[in-house]
Amino acid sequence: MIQKTLSALTKYVVLLFSLVLAPAAMALDAEPFSMERFEALQEQGESVLVHISAPWCPNCQKQKQILTEYQQQYPDAGLHILNVDYDTQKQWVTHFKAPYQSTLVLFSGTEQVWFSVGETRKQRIFGQLNAVTDES
Repeated sequence: MIQKTLSALTKYVVLLFSLVLAPAAMALDAEPFSMERFEALQEQGESVLVHISAPWCPNCQKQKQILTEYQQQYPDAGLHILNVDYDTQKQWVTHFKAPYQSTLVLFSGTEQVWFSVGETRKQRIFGQLNAVTDES
């Protein structure tokens, strides 16, 4: 009886840890936005996606899931994602003319090539990213 209880408890603990740790392992690989990093990537001619998001925004969370999938599917795409926090980085929200959170601004080098608000269609986001990355 004790062995059954320990076995069940062990399974429960393993399940609990997998639920806690799995999302972290699949988290979006994005950097906090800084103008220095942004300008350095642009000068190098890199593909940069500025994601203006808020932790409370459901569309932002959907976008992050899609961007995580993109990074998993195209690990060598050469896409840099810089995250602007909509609530705490208002100067950059204004700089990128983001009317709302869930704004995506895509650059190829210094050229802005795409601007979108609230887009959560995976094919549309993947298509825009592939157009400027090594996956094009």
